[in-house]
Amino acid sequence: MELSLAIAVGLIAVVSIMLTPKANSNGAFFRGLSPCGEQPGLLLLIFSQVTTWIFARSLLNAAILGFYYGIWGTLAYAAYYLSFLTGAKIIDSVRFQHGFNSIQEFLEDRFGGCGTRCYNFVIGIRLVSEVFANILVIGILFGVAGSTSYTIAVALFAIVTLLYSMLGGLHASLRTDLFQMLLFLIVLAVLAVLALGSGNIAAEDLMFKPFNITDPGPILMLVAFLQVWSYPMHDPVMMDRGFLADRDTTRKSFMHAAWISILCITLFGLFGVFAGANAASGETMNATLMRILGEMPMLLFNITLVISAMSTLDSTLSSSSKLVAVDMKCVQPSLKNGRITMAVFILLGLLCVFMGNKDLFSAVAVSGTASMYLAPVIFFSLWGGRDDIPVWSYVATFFLAIAGAVLYFVESAGHTALMGDMHKYTKLLIISALILIIGCALFWFGRLSQSAPQPAEATP
Repeated sequence: MELSLAIAVGLIAVVSIMLTPKANSNGAFFRGLSPCGEQPGLLLLIFSQVTTWIFARSLLNAAILGFYYGIWGTLAYAAYYLSFLTGAKIIDSVRFQHGFNSIQEFLEDRFGGCGTRCYNFVIGIRLVSEVFANILVIGILFGVAGSTSYTIAVALFAIVTLLYSMLGGLHASLRTDLFQMLLFLIVLAVLAVLALGSGNIAAEDLMFKPFNITDPGPILMLVAFLQVWSYPMHDPVMMDRGFLADRDTTRKSFMHAAWISILCITLFGLFGVFAGANAASGETMNATLMRILGEMPMLLFNITLVISAMSTLDSTLSSSSKLVAVDMKCVQPSLKNGRITMAVFILLGLLCVFMGNKDLFSAVAVSGTASMYLAPVIFFSLWGGRDDIPVWSYVATFFLAIAGAVLYFVESAGHTALMGDMHKYTKLLIISALILIIGCALFWFGRLSQSAPQPAEATP
């Protein structure tokens, strides 16, 4: 099956390169404009939103959570895709109500240099984690970590995706997203038909894990409902696509991307649920799926992961170049500098693959927890319209969220046991809730301190 998968990967890569127009302007490379200077249309923007957020990591996580925690684990992961709805509101407020051209502009206006530096730090980590996670999934599909096949697969995938990303930038990413999303939907539909026709899947398998609010699945769902308010704002891939088209097209693209993504993630995650219901003692998810579905459906299962990995990686690289050159202004926004930035992020991602943590959900949970410092910003400064929140409230909330993210990472990895022996998702729920409550309190008291009457100066 590895040979068939390798051929499929090669064909997808070749077509993606063929569809990639070479960018000849900053507008095409950094802002996704066509050679004629036109903004992307609704269908292109919807499919780009969906395919760049249905990461290979996300598909695999949804299936793994379903395997271990039943339908509730898959639904918990699908709940993160409500971020499209909160993201639409965030974009509409930043761009059309407050009149800013980027999240960085808004934060600098409200909190000065500290506002942008804290934000760029968080989204920089987010982008590197996305590069790492999607490359890692490809390695997992082709072999055991450290094996020759694993190393070759990782290297070739990174090089090919980097090649066509460097050619066309954001415009190329949008073009290839359309092809990759159409292909993804076709493969997923065929996979579902073959799985249902296998005769080895039963409706009662969906409830092999009964609902219990104290179980990891429902607990993770509560975490998602807490993090979904701030999660989209820290994802530059989603936010970048909110500044490409007019207001009506942008709003509709987010709305449609929400239900399409939730449907796709849930459908894919169900394969993990069915595997969990039919797994023998000690049997892995992939081994169970191979046994109950057969070789062809498993090949399609893996192809969907490859397609989503490629579509997400090229978009992540485009956002990385825009972050460094346009938003952070670290270098002159030129085609050469944009391409160099992409190469740097690929190297950082590869470094994480060969030296970093192999837990795919850790990257989601850590970045999602760090992003929660933005929740009070959204509630008070963005939607609440408050421009009197002091910088100290913002910075204190930022460090609180970073501390929470670090605490979750070391607790979930088993390096510490400061929170006892409770399940790691219960720890994540407690940490997330505390960040949200204390962060909002810091903003509330900061606002009160700014509005408190100052003592009159003594006159001689």
